Amino acid sequence: MELKWCNKPFTKVTGYSANEALGQRGTILIGADLEHGVHLFIIEKLMNWENFQTEAVNNRKGGETYFQRMSWSHLTDPTTGDRWWLCSIIDLGDRRQGSPREQHKSEAVSHVEDGTSILSKVHSLELENARLHKLAQSVAKDANEDALTGLSNRRHFEVEVKTWINRLKEEGREFAVLYIDLDRFKFVNDTLGHEAGDNLLVTVADILRELTDDADLVARLGGDEFAILRSLSSSALAISGLADDIVQRMQAPFFCDGKSTSCSTSIGVAIANANTKDPERIVAYADEALYHAKAQGKGRWSFFTEQMHAQSIATKRLASDLFLACERQEFIPYFQPLVDARTGEVASAETLVRWAHPTRGILPPVEFLDSAENVGILKQVDKIVFEKLKLAIAVFDEADVLLPRVAINVSAARLMDPTFIHDIRSSGIAPNRLTIEILESVYLDRLGDLVRWTIDELDEIGVTIALDDFGTGHASVSGLLEIKPSILKIDRSFIQPIVDDVTKQRLVSSIVGIGKSLGMRIVAEGIETEDHARVVSALGCDYLQGYFFGRPMSAEDLKALLCATDGLLWPRARSYGASQEEEYSEKAS
Repeated sequence: MELKWCNKPFTKVTGYSANEALGQRGTILIGADLEHGVHLFIIEKLMNWENFQTEAVNNRKGGETYFQRMSWSHLTDPTTGDRWWLCSIIDLGDRRQGSPREQHKSEAVSHVEDGTSILSKVHSLELENARLHKLAQSVAKDANEDALTGLSNRRHFEVEVKTWINRLKEEGREFAVLYIDLDRFKFVNDTLGHEAGDNLLVTVADILRELTDDADLVARLGGDEFAILRSLSSSALAISGLADDIVQRMQAPFFCDGKSTSCSTSIGVAIANANTKDPERIVAYADEALYHAKAQGKGRWSFFTEQMHAQSIATKRLASDLFLACERQEFIPYFQPLVDARTGEVASAETLVRWAHPTRGILPPVEFLDSAENVGILKQVDKIVFEKLKLAIAVFDEADVLLPRVAINVSAARLMDPTFIHDIRSSGIAPNRLTIEILESVYLDRLGDLVRWTIDELDEIGVTIALDDFGTGHASVSGLLEIKPSILKIDRSFIQPIVDDVTKQRLVSSIVGIGKSLGMRIVAEGIETEDHARVVSALGCDYLQGYFFGRPMSAEDLKALLCATDGLLWPRARSYGASQEEEYSEKAS
């Protein structure tokens, strides 16, 4: 240990000036007359980082003996992990009894009865001191090593990053950070067990050691996250080549107990050089690049750019704005009408959430819904929309405007929320006027028990279930039989070319036939022209939805539209002739 600080009373008690003491080893506090047993007792306590106190005879700088009390307390910096000892030294003066040596024997080492026992104790403490010294070396090594892989741990990595940044500033030594994350580690743990997961982490550590140089620092930051520090050579190819090699090696199968699985990796790369504005954030930049690599499809590496950083800042700002939007209840329902193909009257309206942003205006879901799901506020958004939807329905009813039913889209995450049914019950909307639309991409053939329970509960309380965007996902006939939706919505991609595409007409006709055979009503989405409306009506679709009848609109605009048309949005539907219906039916068949 080395003395770092002392106060004025220290110089008076010990006889050492500040200039003489600071920078010296702590052994200057051990005088010639301090008993060896007490000395070794002090060493033992210091090595174990135990707070303690001694009272014994000691020497000042000039050799003068005095009776002192030393109290030791250890301090730790939680940020860096650095440790210090704070030592308080008190001159006991007249409080000693008898000669200093007699007082010392009675209070500090009273358990020592004779010279033989003292030597025995000294020998024992010397052996213990040697053991503690070896233990301290082991602890120091463990403090910097990851116990599982033997790589540097997070603490050592963070200390080294600071050192490399200082070298960059003082000597211009540029370096790169590679932030590495395993893409399917949780899957390996869940399917093969935690032992397989540990084996995989050890294998990854071995691969990283093999692909890196001795001058590189390789660390496991925790979980399935690793990092590499590498000095820059004259070419960036050494960095990109290393990232390429890691990604390629991790594409190979991993074997555990005779079972094979795969676990690709994604990497974010950031360069710290003279142009780096904030080198202290270099690891955060690499993490942003990693996030970008995962967003692009995983199993790849991505290089940090200022544009990426700007996008990351915008994403964080958007998340912050979303929390404020919840507090201010800025989410509102928009509506798109569904028309009865036979009568032309409005049969329902699909509710679409919009964000009434205070500076950017009305924002569509594509601008914010994914971020809302990522930050975990979809439940709050739904609650706000339900409250405003209830008010809108009440306004329609008071004005005697016909709106028999409203539909609302629900994400897979909300279907798996056990509180969703409670939210529906407490929304204040009559269940018989509510349709819940489920995206086909929920993977109907692999529904979990919680989703099945939610759908059953919705059906039991009288809510209509609709399957949205049918034909674009993974639903099968068996999936339809399992979920039993009352309404099947054919995706607009099948409807758009249907007027001139006989193949699409036959395909839609087949979908309609399947749905009808299962007792479902069919909605055609994407109706943009009257020809669209006529063709799909002839093919047997029950309801029509699209820009031809109206784009998504506010509750006020929908109310005005329904009042102006008396709820009849397709007047010519009533004059639609049977001969035309037969014509399109023949083409489809």
